[in-house]
Amino acid sequence: MATSPRSLRAAWLALTGLSAVFLVEMLDNSILNVALPTIGRDLHASTVALQWVTGAYAVVFGGLMLAFGALADRFGRRRLMLTGLVLLGAASLATAFVTTAEQLIAVRALTGVAAAMTTPGSMALAFRLFADDRLRVRATTLISTVGLAGLAIGPAAGGFLLAVAPWQVLLLMNVPIAALAFLGIRSGIAADDPAGLHRDPVDVAGAALGTTTIGLALLAPTLFVDGSPARWPVTAAAVLAAILFVLRQRSARHPLLDPRLIGRPLVAGGLAYKAAAGLATAGLGYLVTLQLQLDWGWPPAQAALGLLPQVIVLIAGGAFVDPFVRWAGLDRAAWLSATSVVAGLAVWTGLGRLGYAWVALALALVAAGLRVVGVVAAVNVLRGLPENRTSIGAALTDTVTEVASGAGLAVSGTILAAVFTGDIATSHWSARQTTEFATAARLAGLVLTVVAAALVVWAYRRTHRPAPVRRPAPVEA
Repeated sequence: MATSPRSLRAAWLALTGLSAVFLVEMLDNSILNVALPTIGRDLHASTVALQWVTGAYAVVFGGLMLAFGALADRFGRRRLMLTGLVLLGAASLATAFVTTAEQLIAVRALTGVAAAMTTPGSMALAFRLFADDRLRVRATTLISTVGLAGLAIGPAAGGFLLAVAPWQVLLLMNVPIAALAFLGIRSGIAADDPAGLHRDPVDVAGAALGTTTIGLALLAPTLFVDGSPARWPVTAAAVLAAILFVLRQRSARHPLLDPRLIGRPLVAGGLAYKAAAGLATAGLGYLVTLQLQLDWGWPPAQAALGLLPQVIVLIAGGAFVDPFVRWAGLDRAAWLSATSVVAGLAVWTGLGRLGYAWVALALALVAAGLRVVGVVAAVNVLRGLPENRTSIGAALTDTVTEVASGAGLAVSGTILAAVFTGDIATSHWSARQTTEFATAARLAGLVLTVVAAALVVWAYRRTHRPAPVRRPAPVEA
């Protein structure tokens, strides 16, 4: 670490590559949604097939992150990242030859594999690039700002391109960005040092159980939102797989995910903060979208403008992360920002129906908290792990966020399905349906607020637990 860069400018080439990795993931997610109607018409795809165009990517991406994180810590973070970028470029190029929805789903699944190989590595490599925690925070903030900018401009850019080019161009854009990332990482980051890796055997059974657990956990929320009869069997299978995964990790000689590492205060607290933020953010985003468009009757363009407070704070807030962390410190910044996310959800739950001003305040509070906790909690998790476990730590933080976000959607969708009668997507609600939506939204918001708040309180207590007092050994006479 003695030769680590002493400023962001000294590591500009590496940071360019790592930022491009995160940009691909954020841009890819947001830009494709705009093209789904066009893709459906062009490929004659059913509603279920269109759902799997995005779902295949999410399930594969989330399910494989832990496994690839473990492999990266064993065989090289930089090596796995570069391999994933080559796969990403190849999968994106394959889009040009797609002629059926099934082929596109296969390409999206392959893209999910590439994303699982690359996205967690951007955090792990940025953390290991610097020895100073302040530079780690600033680097992570820069990378996330670039990604969030892609998330914000993705729909608008996609809509513009669709007016002048076929939908395949939206995914072919990944190719030059992946090439830029490849060159930046290959030239700006040194080859993997064997001393920073570990050679424990790969827990194949644990990797299979972990991938199955997370994949099912990410699939279940979509089934709940759609009201599919398979939702409970899939949830039961996810729970069973999770139990088997935990038992495997407790008994394996070389577990994929050592339970003792997860139990460390910084790691456990950071993961709980990330889970609280993911749960609250996903739930609020889903509920506010339904409120603006279906309850209040805003057209899509006006509803998009209604979400601007969140977009503005997420992007502009990057400039304030470093000063805030310097003032508060990493630990204090983590619980303050997580509390801001929960407070935003609580504001919407209690006051969101009184007018848009309260909705805007809730969105701003959530975005401000998310902007900080997304960086600080992840850095704290990596600080709490051994240096040869940083990749799986970064994968774990991303996985927790994905699963918590899915849980937020599942809770909201399930409560709405239980309370709201009739077709929620109909253009005109009856007075009874309006009342039912208000009741369901308030209940969903309350449940999510309570659970997220409990996670924040638990994380705070876990990271502020006083160290045990060691009594001196008795002196023998």
